[in-house]
Amino acid sequence: MTSQTLNANLTPDEIRALNTPQEPFEGDARNHSEPPLPLHPLGFKALSYLGKQLMVRVFTVLFYGLSALLVVSGMLQFFTELMAGERSFMSITVNVVNSLIIGLAMFELGAGINKEYTDADQEENVFTNIRRTITRFLGTVCIALVLESLIMIIKYSQLDLAGNLFYPVAILGGASLLLISLGGFLALTKGHTK
Repeated sequence: MTSQTLNANLTPDEIRALNTPQEPFEGDARNHSEPPLPLHPLGFKALSYLGKQLMVRVFTVLFYGLSALLVVSGMLQFFTELMAGERSFMSITVNVVNSLIIGLAMFELGAGINKEYTDADQEENVFTNIRRTITRFLGTVCIALVLESLIMIIKYSQLDLAGNLFYPVAILGGASLLLISLGGFLALTKGHTK
């Protein structure tokens, strides 16, 4: 309300007109159809996107780092045990391959996270992204399980522990069941990707 001098000769209607505001209140100034202003200048959606990208980078670097650490430690273990000469070459190699398989799984997980949670996933169908991520990860897990079971078979055959062969056979059975389940998942979700 503007500052005006009050004239004693005003009628009641003129006094009422002076008491009503000429400008709308701050709450009425906005049109109710307009969205409210976001609390942050970038908006919640932008903060969500930045948070997602930050976590993608953190997990990618974490899994890549663990993968590199496993590869380096496997190679150091191989050369130190080879120089020590306490164990056979085949036994040392089997242990190093175990470390390298786990490193490969970590690398594949980091690569999958980095690839699947980038800008490209905004444009594609969500079912396509899920199918590709699950297929890639479960494929890596199946390869790691099969290699691990083959290494166990070699190790048990060298140590004459044929009674323990049901462990690698169970791992092979689990990997087969996982692969069959993946095939069923891909067959059931085939129509949703279009």
